[in-house]
Amino acid sequence: MFRRRGFVRPLRHPHIPVISPALRRANELMVIGDYPSAARAFEELAHGAIARNGPRAPLFLLQAGRMHILAGQIQLGMTHLQQGLGLFAARGQWQQFRNSGQRVMAELSQRGLTEQARQIEAILSASLPASFIPETVTGPEKTKRVLPANCPGCGGPLHAYEIEWTDGITAECPYCGSVVRAGD
Repeated sequence: MFRRRGFVRPLRHPHIPVISPALRRANELMVIGDYPSAARAFEELAHGAIARNGPRAPLFLLQAGRMHILAGQIQLGMTHLQQGLGLFAARGQWQQFRNSGQRVMAELSQRGLTEQARQIEAILSASLPASFIPETVTGPEKTKRVLPANCPGCGGPLHAYEIEWTDGITAECPYCGSVVRAGD
């Protein structure tokens, strides 16, 4: 005699993103200091993301800009930085626009590129709508959350104030979507 089993629901596994080998390679090139090659790799990622209207296109443009600047190609780097910030603005992603712009300004200033930092500051001032109110972290979320310096999935750089937090200790990598947990 046969017993019929009821419907068995398959086990759900947490979402594990498929990480592009091109993204891993771009981050590897950045880590080893091959900035011209990393810039080209991030440019290719950006062009593909722009063609798909992908959410990560501005981040790839910003990374391409950073790599060009580190390679000594200041003008080309500034073009990519401005394009990346422009995409955030065009999409109305004002918090990311502001946070990324401020970090870019700080990095440019640290490298002695004060005129370029002023250009980014002017873009921020001219583009942020008057109604924009920056998010502020208060209460228990104000405690310092420490992330690994790089995503364990794709190797991309992580900055606590530029990523999407899903709860008090869990964030999502802005480059590949991997779940990253913060320590104390």
